[in-house]
Amino acid sequence: MLPKGAIDKIQGNVSKPCFWKCLSPGQNWKSKSMRIIPEEFVRRTPGAFEHRVVFSVRWENSWQLWLERDKNELFMIEEDWNEFVDDNHLGPNDNLFFRHDEMMNLEVQIFKNNGDEIIDVPLEVEPETEPFHPTPKKPHRETTPASASVSGGSANGGTNSRGRQRSNDVKNPERYLLNPENPYFVQAVTKRNDVLYVSRPVVQTYNLKFGPVKSTITYLLPGGKKEEGETKIYNGQPCFSGWSVLCRRHNLKIGDSVVCELERSGGLVTAVRVHFVNKD
Repeated sequence: MLPKGAIDKIQGNVSKPCFWKCLSPGQNWKSKSMRIIPEEFVRRTPGAFEHRVVFSVRWENSWQLWLERDKNELFMIEEDWNEFVDDNHLGPNDNLFFRHDEMMNLEVQIFKNNGDEIIDVPLEVEPETEPFHPTPKKPHRETTPASASVSGGSANGGTNSRGRQRSNDVKNPERYLLNPENPYFVQAVTKRNDVLYVSRPVVQTYNLKFGPVKSTITYLLPGGKKEEGETKIYNGQPCFSGWSVLCRRHNLKIGDSVVCELERSGGLVTAVRVHFVNKD
């Protein structure tokens, strides 16, 4: 457990509701008690946590966890919590600091007992995307899970390279584009599909600019259908809400792929044209 002085120093710089989790004797990270969201925290964030919560971490991954009530306590679903524990290889020397961001979103920091913060992907945890493989004279192509917040797989920004899909490559994604000059990336649907992220390599390669936070983004769907979301910024990374609703309404399953073609107006990204690769 962190020394009290370290806890006070970290928590003292935070104005938003927050809480800690660390192991007590006889506990492990998959104990039922570790899945509880403290009642005091819930009271301080009225209406924010009813059905689900989204964790985001320093290295820009995110996890969506569904919630359930058991008597008077709010729990994270066991399967979802265990996935978060396993992905981050949590051990007896880890301490978790949860800070409310907005709505159902929590920023999670992981500290060792000596006070060191984990700021990169923990050892043995694979990034959300496969590494980029350079392809000369080709624009950048990016593939990410449907809501994972990722760095793009390249410490150098991944310019002039092609992103590879996590499961199956999409052959010739350009053929789906309405306008071959538009920016695009390939998206693989995973369990974590709360928001649609646009990773930094994509932003940098296409020099993308976005409207203000909470400005409307339009999803353009086959058959002239449209759905709306909002522009968000999580951990400095642009993303769009409404993605999870779109996935449910259109029966997108884990492993399905879509080509996301970005439409710009006045220099800003205003729409995402969604091409259902696996629904041809």
